[in-house]
Amino acid sequence: MNEKIVVYDEKMNKTLNNLNSELAAIRAGRANPRVLDKLSVDYYGTPTPIQQVANVAVPEARMIQIQPWEKGMLKEIEKAIQMSDIGINPTNDGSMIRLVFPELTEERRKEIVKDVKKKGEAAKVAVRNIRRDGNDTFKKLKGGDISEDGIKDLELELQKLTDKFIKDIDSVVEVKSKEILTV
Repeated sequence: MNEKIVVYDEKMNKTLNNLNSELAAIRAGRANPRVLDKLSVDYYGTPTPIQQVANVAVPEARMIQIQPWEKGMLKEIEKAIQMSDIGINPTNDGSMIRLVFPELTEERRKEIVKDVKKKGEAAKVAVRNIRRDGNDTFKKLKGGDISEDGIKDLELELQKLTDKFIKDIDSVVEVKSKEILTV
């Protein structure tokens, strides 16, 4: 791969990784501890991810169990979950917190799939913008140390890279959509 293309490959890869992390946080009926990734609690004055102050387990398909290493963290974790946009009320039994995920309705599953597809489209737009920036940069090289044919080759290589990432984004979105629609 041409070193002028590598920069754009890295940018497109970041876009794909960002989409993957966004989709991992979307719950699909099954309990996924990744929904807690964005939550942090006040641990002696420092915002700390829940996974660093508690043991997070998935004992059943639709339940997450959070057992803090210090009993004093129970209230903090409960408060963080209630303030978040997870949409699930935590159950505190004095030693651990349980999050029970309700079964998603067909209608709700379809809404979530629409949201997944929107995120996929946004990622595709980002990849296409990276391609456009690359093509603009290549055009500015004209008359310099690169011939017109060299510029065409760079643009063609960038287009192939763009097509590959668009296909990757489509497959990631399709896999997540199937996962959400599977009852």
